[in-house]
Amino acid sequence: MPDVANNMELKNAELAAALAVQRAACLAHPMPTLAERKRDLQTLQRFIRDHKDALCEAISTDYGNRSRHETLLAEIFPAIDGIAHVLKHLKKWMKPQRRSVDWRTFPGARNRVLPQPLGVVGVIAPWNFPVNLSLVPLTYIFAAGNRAMVKMSENSRHLAQLLIEKMPAYFPPEKLQFFDEAGGVGIAFSQLPFDHLLFTGSGQTGRAVMAAAARNLCPVTLELGGKAPAIVCADFDVRTAAERILFVKYLNAGQICTSVDHAWLPEASIAAFVEHARQIMPTRYPRLDTPDYTSIIDEAAFERLLQALDEVRERGAQVIPLLPGPAYDRATRKIAPHIVLDAPADSLLLTREIFGPILPLRGYTKLESVIGSINAGPRPLAIYPFSNNKQTVQLLIDTVMSGGVSVNDALFHVGQHDLPFGGVGESGMGHYHGVEGFHTFSKLRPVFYQARYSALTLLWPPYGKLASRVLAFLTR
Repeated sequence: MPDVANNMELKNAELAAALAVQRAACLAHPMPTLAERKRDLQTLQRFIRDHKDALCEAISTDYGNRSRHETLLAEIFPAIDGIAHVLKHLKKWMKPQRRSVDWRTFPGARNRVLPQPLGVVGVIAPWNFPVNLSLVPLTYIFAAGNRAMVKMSENSRHLAQLLIEKMPAYFPPEKLQFFDEAGGVGIAFSQLPFDHLLFTGSGQTGRAVMAAAARNLCPVTLELGGKAPAIVCADFDVRTAAERILFVKYLNAGQICTSVDHAWLPEASIAAFVEHARQIMPTRYPRLDTPDYTSIIDEAAFERLLQALDEVRERGAQVIPLLPGPAYDRATRKIAPHIVLDAPADSLLLTREIFGPILPLRGYTKLESVIGSINAGPRPLAIYPFSNNKQTVQLLIDTVMSGGVSVNDALFHVGQHDLPFGGVGESGMGHYHGVEGFHTFSKLRPVFYQARYSALTLLWPPYGKLASRVLAFLTR
């Protein structure tokens, strides 16, 4: 125990020293130019390109098996392309904003809003998309002129080691540092007095991070999760809905905070959806051991998902594996894609975020019952309405609050570089991506420029008749 305590004390000292170095650098150079920010973004982009293969391999090693194509599609490409988007728009984002002035009170004065760097931003990245959810935030952090410290997940050990070893050749420690998770580092990291802290992960951990940050009055952006529903309406083609929902649901073996957690369908459409799923999935993943299908991240998550399947099976639900052969493999921690019918309302699958390759289907006869059921629970990170009727889609957008929406597909609002991404309520707070990401990591600083001659002199005390007349005019 003394060794553990000593190690933690050393780690805490290392974190504090890293923050002190970055804060001193901020004070020495508080306003990086457009050229400097672009250079940082181009350097980050170059790092990703230089180490694309190594990043894919490290993530796959951390998972046990992670589809290379999924890493390229969901992590490498969004990071590279997102930087290109920011480089295109950064000059405009950095311009001071003109704001109106009340000419009656302040004739000749000017108002401006200046986006300025906050300072040092902390990032706590999760394991499920560790490149995307560490480097994409860095894009906006650097665009806003900040410096950053990034703490990786304990389930991303190989990737963390790669980043710790290779990134110093691209960025000095006073600009960017990565940290691995060793027992207690996450707690210590969240207690540092950052100028802003971004956390992506579970709601339970998010509460602890927010409580720790509150001690320093450190503002937080929390990207959490929840039970994001797909809502298939009667007018939408069931085959098309199945093709799109199944792709998103089983991408990364369902280990995505914005994945389709469960799907609502008209009662009459459920059998057709299941039949389409039986046909579609073997064409995408011919067998469980295909390298295109990703493993469950660790033993605890693997057992949790099997337990959830056992529970609903024992309580009378129909559990349908969608691939030929074994339903799971302990050696590789792979669980075949499953559909579940008639899961009890109080089962694990319907009360907790699934975060795995299991899709419960829920039937309905009236859309109002779906709206009521969703609104009775925590606000989800996303909803996915499937309908060709504009009024129906707008009804769902108006009556079901969520972090984001993808219409007639799932997940892809997250990949739009010009849309803000973030949760609401228990699914998170704050935004990044797009100009909102630039604003999140900037101080939008209001500046008032008084005219050479101030009309307020008419209102200086002692108050007389002139002041009374002016105030009567202003308040008429």
